Amino acid sequence: MFKNILKFLKSLNSNSHPGEIAHAVCLGMILGFMPKDNAFWYVLTIFFLFMRINRGGLIVFTFLFALLAPSLDNIFHSMGYSFLTLESLKPIFRTLLDIPFVAFTKFNNTIVMGSFLFSLIAYIPLYIIARIFIKYWRAFLAPAVRKSKLITILSKLPLIKKIGDMV
Repeated sequence: MFKNILKFLKSLNSNSHPGEIAHAVCLGMILGFMPKDNAFWYVLTIFFLFMRINRGGLIVFTFLFALLAPSLDNIFHSMGYSFLTLESLKPIFRTLLDIPFVAFTKFNNTIVMGSFLFSLIAYIPLYIIARIFIKYWRAFLAPAVRKSKLITILSKLPLIKKIGDMV
């Protein structure tokens, strides 16, 4: 985990495209908010790992959003319940449940569906915020952090140098 954090921090300051990092943040939100006990989560994870994104950022933000998810479960439940009980979609959901292995995705769980819908709605605003933050970080915050006393002291420690060289 520590290595992924360092990779992500390095990518913030490198020439990697800000869109790759911003997408990693947003996809980490989708995976972090969604419960991990269903096939849908695993399919999305494998799909996201084949995309051109910052994988360190994906792992870090999946973990961070997973910490935040339990506090939003009531919102996820109400969104999922509202969506799953729409009369016009009930025939589609019944048909999907009749297809083998689709039930393993637990799409009919209110928290799974609600967290997925919430993440899809929040994707574009979070992407824009992440792009702005990365631009601001590279222009103003990174030079200030590099010059801070704490970072200069920590960078002189042999263990920190060795970890930085490994990444």
